[in-house]
Amino acid sequence: MNNRVNYTLVGFFVLIGIVLILGLSYWMLKPSNDKETQVYSIYFDESVLGLNLDAPVKYRGINVGKVTRLRINPDNSEQVEVQATILKSTPIKESTVARLTAQGITGLSYINLTLGLNDAPKLIAKEGESCPVIQTVPSFFENIEQSLGGLTVELSQTLKGTQKLLNNSNQQDFSLILKNTAELSERLNKLLDDKTIASLQRSSQNLESLTHKMDKVIPNVNKLVDKSVQWQDDIAASFDSIMNSYLGIRSSMTEIKRAVASGEFNLKEISSDVIPTMNDTFVSLQELMIKIESALEQYKRSPSDILYKQEAVKKAPGEQ
Repeated sequence: MNNRVNYTLVGFFVLIGIVLILGLSYWMLKPSNDKETQVYSIYFDESVLGLNLDAPVKYRGINVGKVTRLRINPDNSEQVEVQATILKSTPIKESTVARLTAQGITGLSYINLTLGLNDAPKLIAKEGESCPVIQTVPSFFENIEQSLGGLTVELSQTLKGTQKLLNNSNQQDFSLILKNTAELSERLNKLLDDKTIASLQRSSQNLESLTHKMDKVIPNVNKLVDKSVQWQDDIAASFDSIMNSYLGIRSSMTEIKRAVASGEFNLKEISSDVIPTMNDTFVSLQELMIKIESALEQYKRSPSDILYKQEAVKKAPGEQ
């Protein structure tokens, strides 16, 4: 008798606990006053597998409503229409979006609301709509599925392209290319033996030595050019002096001819103009001949002295 009473009490308390749990769940999922709620429509372009009636609608993790109806959109068979009852105190705005979110590993889903822009206007029903419509974004699994689908298509296209590339004709061409590459490598190995490499190194060293010598010769060539320009200027100056003297002599001879022809020949007066001019001419000729003779003598003694200036100048006794 006592055992039977104990089981009855236990069953009674279990029933009371179940009723309380159901009542609490109903109280949490459904507001007590319909005036405090608003019905919204949500259209999903993806599968709503795991979303059931009375599934919670959450905003930042807080239960703000529940799903009250699930059906295929009568106007678009590719969409699922979800009707949700949400508290009016929830800040549903035009920028608010709904996303399907999985509840752990249970396989069930709920609707997660994201606010969007804080200063966006409140969402209201548009003309022709029975209730406001919340926009949707793809769920995490939908994004993965789309990414995998795109990746699968790209892999398939890549495999097809590879299959076309590796046909029998191209395989033969690839084999021929590999064969020619192997033969070329073998010939290069034979060509670039130790003896050839050593010869190339010697050639490089000789070229470097030649370049070094050219670097030393170029300044001497520049000096030669400078000296040639100086000699040319000196010779030109000497020739100018000779030319001036010649013109003076020519003018004097013209004057003598005129004086002789007219009977006004005065030897003393004419000689006073002609003799200094002739003297200057002979002096200029003498200096020019001395310079030319000195240059030829230097060239005979040391021809390389013109480029390298190697000959030492011998000083006379008593010169410092």
